[in-house]
Amino acid sequence: MAPKKKKAPVSVQDNMKHYLKMVPVDTCIHCTQQCRRGLEYIDKMSKPGAIGYGVPCHLTRGTPVQENKVKKKK
Repeated sequence: MAPKKKKAPVSVQDNMKHYLKMVPVDTCIHCTQQCRRGLEYIDKMSKPGAIGYGVPCHLTRGTPVQENKVKKKK
């Protein structure tokens, strides 16, 4: 039998990516606490023809959003 494959360890930032708000480059530019990830994204987007989908912002980290849960009105 072949040995079982181990899963690659997931970094904390990648693990929290689902809980972070995706922000566009203009939000990163105007941010008062510019992080390394945001600065790299600003640099990437400053090149002509760059296409970006946003970057997860650690300042908006919080509890997971429950999209499927709908509040019932009484």
